[in-house]
Amino acid sequence: MNVYEAICAITAEMSKTGISKDSKNSSQGYMFRGIDAVYGALSPLLAKYGLCVLPRVVDRAVSEQQSKNGGVLFYTTLKVEFDFVSSKDGSKHTVCTIGEAMDSGDKSSNKAMSAAYKYACFQAFCIPTEGDNDADASSHEVKPKVDTKLVSKYTDRVLAAIQGDNDSALREILTEAKSAGNDFAAALWSTLPGPIKNHIRDNMKESA
Repeated sequence: MNVYEAICAITAEMSKTGISKDSKNSSQGYMFRGIDAVYGALSPLLAKYGLCVLPRVVDRAVSEQQSKNGGVLFYTTLKVEFDFVSSKDGSKHTVCTIGEAMDSGDKSSNKAMSAAYKYACFQAFCIPTEGDNDADASSHEVKPKVDTKLVSKYTDRVLAAIQGDNDSALREILTEAKSAGNDFAAALWSTLPGPIKNHIRDNMKESA
């Protein structure tokens, strides 16, 4: 089938040139291969070998999260199928990838589509590395699910109760932490030294 001949031909050409990581993430400073670079490298080869890449979104999930600065972030996950179709005989091979992106405006789906396309092509054509429509172009800091300062205060209270050999106070603190939710309780537990965890497991199983 011609579709596989076209994919192999494009893979062979991309193996010689690759796509360099010449774009830089503005927030965290790492280098990446942007969607424009992928379009620029692949478009002439797709035309040359008569290969069409046709996207189809089969699943979409969106959630809202709060940014570190108090704004709203839209986190989008797309499951996208790409039909690689030969213009010569209509033969087809489908590649499925996941695209994820986060944006404070209305671009999270666009960025997720770009990410899905980019990585579908990286995988299908085995594109090597030679050196803001793109999800890699920027990063967002999500507000932590728990109040880290409050967790620290509870940690100090636990340590004080242990040092004072006050199991009654310790039990009360652990009960309060559990009532604050699983995320908070897990965060508190992660801050405790091993010997204190062992003490709680051995003496306060119902509260641990």
